[in-house]
Amino acid sequence: MTACAIEPPSTGGADGVPGAGCAITADGAYAARLARDGDSWYPERWTLDGPEPYAVPLPGDQPEPPGTEVQPMGDGRVLIHRPVQPRHVFALLYPTGPGTGELPLGAVECAEPGTRLTLLPPAPGGVRAYALAVGPRSSSVWLVAGGAFGPERLAEVPGRCSGGVWLDGAGRLLALDRELGGHTKTVVLDLERAEVSPLLQIAEGSDDRLLLADQDSGLLLISSDAPSPGQERLGWGVLGSTLPVRFPECLRVPDCVVTPFAIQPGQVLMPEDCAVGLRFDGAFGTWVGTWRPAERRVRHLPAPEGWLAGAGVWTREGLLRLPYATRETPCGVADLTAPADPGRESGAEPVPGPVPPVAQPEPAVRPVTRPVPLQQAPLGRLVTN
Repeated sequence: MTACAIEPPSTGGADGVPGAGCAITADGAYAARLARDGDSWYPERWTLDGPEPYAVPLPGDQPEPPGTEVQPMGDGRVLIHRPVQPRHVFALLYPTGPGTGELPLGAVECAEPGTRLTLLPPAPGGVRAYALAVGPRSSSVWLVAGGAFGPERLAEVPGRCSGGVWLDGAGRLLALDRELGGHTKTVVLDLERAEVSPLLQIAEGSDDRLLLADQDSGLLLISSDAPSPGQERLGWGVLGSTLPVRFPECLRVPDCVVTPFAIQPGQVLMPEDCAVGLRFDGAFGTWVGTWRPAERRVRHLPAPEGWLAGAGVWTREGLLRLPYATRETPCGVADLTAPADPGRESGAEPVPGPVPPVAQPEPAVRPVTRPVPLQQAPLGRLVTN
């Protein structure tokens, strides 16, 4: 059992520290990150839904220590997680004229050695925030903001969990990648019932992870070694579909790590038309790709200078918004579009254009596997309840 105890809110200060990255609310209105001032780190909130993006610094009384996480809330406040081992302190930050206001939320103490606690991705609605505590034998999901009485442990899941993908707009169904018995499979946790059900098992001996999910269309982006044992492949499926998971060759780029980070919302009943944002990391650096399941190629695009790599959000209209920060533009958003493939309308095979800085791989013979169709998972029952 993951041994974590609750501590009530305190008015005492924290001697906090930094982590990297940028988190964006589910609706794309706000972002939060840790910005740098010399050797010091401080929280910063970005407003993204106005005429022009702008940043509001939220520095505390002292620099934030290593391991600090920040996450934007739907009302513009910023949740901060400061690990002060073995305690994890949470508070909400907000601007107060020239200073920063701080509302203490309490702390979680993880006494069991080896337990790691991190924030889960921003939940739909932006009212609540959650954290995942991973111990040697089990994992716990905690409500750390939005509750009535400070941090609250909601559920205990056997095994070591990672990831975290929201499957519904109510913030009730959370998919977690659970390592148990030597293999990793995705399970779904119903936070209201504290019940765990299997979600994704492509092959009995494969490692299967859910990377992204779109609540409108049901499109799922999946990582699995089922097609090529020992090698992770990027695939896609549709929640509740009778078709198996597919692993397009165009998503298999040699000597590159391909990470999906955003799916276009609003494409109800049209999962194959959803645009997907991809991050490519290779010997030539980091760049952006856009792709739709209905297409047979990826469009490779240069990332904006200073891109907060891996951060971005799609609009319903098909605009990919990428936050970036440079010396000249400390708070900026680059807008990219993902045009439809003209070859789809004529039935012609798409003709690859210039692909910087790698070439498209040749199609390969489809591996002989029998993936488990996603509709066999009990998630469909949970969604309709």
